[in-house]
Amino acid sequence: MGIVEIKYEKEITEFNGLFLISNKLQIQIKMQDLNVVEDNRTSKLIIGLILDAIGMVSFSIPLVGEFSDVIWAPIAAFIMTRMYKGRVGRVASILTFVEEIIPITDIIPSFTLTWIYTYFFQKNKDGL
Repeated sequence: MGIVEIKYEKEITEFNGLFLISNKLQIQIKMQDLNVVEDNRTSKLIIGLILDAIGMVSFSIPLVGEFSDVIWAPIAAFIMTRMYKGRVGRVASILTFVEEIIPITDIIPSFTLTWIYTYFFQKNKDGL
C-alpha cells in the first residue's frame, strides 16, 4: 500500500493587460518500504546436489560404502530437516534416512527430489 498526495494550484498572472490562468496538478505517490525475502532456491539446489553426490559415493565403494551408510543416514536426515522446514522437511528426512540405510537405494537423489517437490509441486500457502 502507498500514500497518494494530490496538489492542485491555480495561478492567475497579468501579462501586458492579459490575464493568464495556469492550472498545476501534482500527483505524488509514496510507496511503503517492502521487506524482500531472499530466495535461496539455487543455493538449496547446489547443496542438495552435493549431498546427493556424497550419498552416492558410498554406493560406489563395495563393503566400505554400506558401513558408511550407517553413519551418513542420520546425518543426511538431520540436514534435510534443517534445509526444509515443516512437514516437508520431516517427511523428507524420514525418507532420506530410510533411503540411505537400505542397501542399493543410494542412487536415489533424495535432496534433489525434495527440492523439485518443494519448488515445483508443493502448493504455496502464501498464494505467491
